[in-house]
Amino acid sequence: MSVMDASAPTHIAHRDNHTHRDVNGGWLRPAVFGAMDGLVSNLALMTGVAGGAVAQQTIVLTGLAGLAAGAFSMAAGEYTSVASQRELVLAELDIERAELRKHPKDELDELAALYESRGVEPELARKVAEQLSADPEQALEIHAREELGIDPSDLPSPTVAAVSSFGSFALGALLPLLPYLLGASALWPAVLLALVGLFGCGAVVARVTARSWWFSGLRQLALGAAAAGVTYLLGALFGTVVG
Repeated sequence: MSVMDASAPTHIAHRDNHTHRDVNGGWLRPAVFGAMDGLVSNLALMTGVAGGAVAQQTIVLTGLAGLAAGAFSMAAGEYTSVASQRELVLAELDIERAELRKHPKDELDELAALYESRGVEPELARKVAEQLSADPEQALEIHAREELGIDPSDLPSPTVAAVSSFGSFALGALLPLLPYLLGASALWPAVLLALVGLFGCGAVVARVTARSWWFSGLRQLALGAAAAGVTYLLGALFGTVVG
């Protein structure tokens, strides 16, 4: 771990010692986890069907159906979830906007008290609150950040969330299908490619965690392999019973 050099200029020491990981994950986390979800679920679905000793065509058809059904389900669920969250946030912003219009002094006092509670001197806290409240839109943004913990200018888009979820899930679900679509007639190439993909997804996820890339990759590979193995055994068991 690097140590702050007291003799260095403040801005250089701060620059060199004050960098952080992206704790929110940005676009990387939902994209990778969407692909991982598609990969694990479709791999498990295909191995489960293959365990029942069915024809190759049935396995491919099952994989394609799992890809389509899962991708549409993910997109619909993500759209509904993000749209509902966005509507709730907009409703709360309307309430806060109305309060700022009806009770500006109370809202000003509330903001000043908030800064005081964080250690700002009362007189300075009052001046800061007054300056920030001079612009109604800026005041709304400050109150939204402080009271609701949201950024009104950076609300998530339901459409973007749905399209991203659809694409990442479909991409992951396509991976175990590729060997069959390219002419493979056995299950093992699909399983091998899927496991390599799981390791890769796990390694990428390490970028937004404190774990090493190999640990994260091996963990995801093990989980995916376990899911595929269990469903294959269940497919073999029930395939025998049904057959």
